[in-house]
This record gives sequence, structure tokens and C-alpha cells, in this order.
Amino acid sequence: MTETRSLIIQSAATLFYGEGLRAVSMDAVAERAGLTKRTLYYHFASKDDLIAAYLAERDNPNLALFQRWFTQGGVAGLFAELERAARRKDWKGCGFQRAVAELANMPGHPAMTAARAHKKRVEDWLAECFAGTPDAARLAKGIALLMEGAFASALMTRDANVFALAGQTATALVRQAESPLVPLGKTGPLD
Repeated sequence: MTETRSLIIQSAATLFYGEGLRAVSMDAVAERAGLTKRTLYYHFASKDDLIAAYLAERDNPNLALFQRWFTQGGVAGLFAELERAARRKDWKGCGFQRAVAELANMPGHPAMTAARAHKKRVEDWLAECFAGTPDAARLAKGIALLMEGAFASALMTRDANVFALAGQTATALVRQAESPLVPLGKTGPLD
């Protein structure tokens, strides 16, 4: 990636995350990057392309951060760090989730593809983490759903404590999955 392209994406990332996709104009991105609109459009044919690039650029760093937190503290540690992040004054939720909400009426938008790809990568990574447990894919999907719900709830209510509750639930799911007595998703002998 060229230095100019990287500067544009970083400038757009700051604005998009801080103000929202639709609120930010290409003029604002060019101004923040200290470039002309002509240079901006040389690197990105449209705002839609820039939005997709912004989300694609967030993919690896976000996943790496989740992996580090999980390595340091397991599922409980992952949710504890998400809670800590949500307590920051500049936290505005999950950038992927917010992008999808802004573009919900545009299912074919390239940003939707980038967001779905990221969420799939997170879920696949979680499945790898639980590869030794029965039905690792289902467990990963459950934990990913808890993450998504906590992101949405914390953003809506401005209550970071939801990550603690989601983390307790995720930990219980992991314990249940690791228990040979009750299969994942079953609550007892009547199921």
C-alpha cells in the first residue's frame, strides 16, 4: 500500500469512526489528510470504495487485538478487555457494526462485504480456539453473538457492564461445552 493511500485510510478512519460514515464528506477526508480531492479520487474511485478500504484496514488489527486478549485471559479476559475499552471516553462501539447499521438499506455495499468478512474471521478464529471441544463451531457462534450483543447494548445504553455479563455467559458456555455430561445447547434430560 502506498504511503498516500495509507494516509487517506487513516484520515478516513478517524473521521468515520468519530462521526459516522454518512456524516463525513470526501472533502473532509481530503482536508484531514492534507491532500487535494483529485489525489483522494486518484486512490479511491468513490466514497464507497474508501469506506470498504477503511473497514478492510480495521480487520487484521481488531482480530489481532481480540487474539491477544484471549491469549492473555481466555474468554473472560477477552470480555474484560472489551469492557475496559468500552469505558474509554472516545469509544463509539464496533466500527463494523456501526457501518452495517448506517448502510442497512444497501446490502450489496462493499462495506457490508468487508464487515461480514471480518465477523466471519472472528467466528472462525473462535472456532479454532475451541477446536478440542465438541461442536466448536456452535460454541464460537454463541460467543460471537454475545460479543455482538454486548457491543450493541453498550453503545445504546452507554453501560460497559454489559460486557461483564456477556463474559460470564460466554464462560458458562465454554464450561458447558467442555463438560461431557451435557451437550452444548442442551439444558437437561428433557431436551
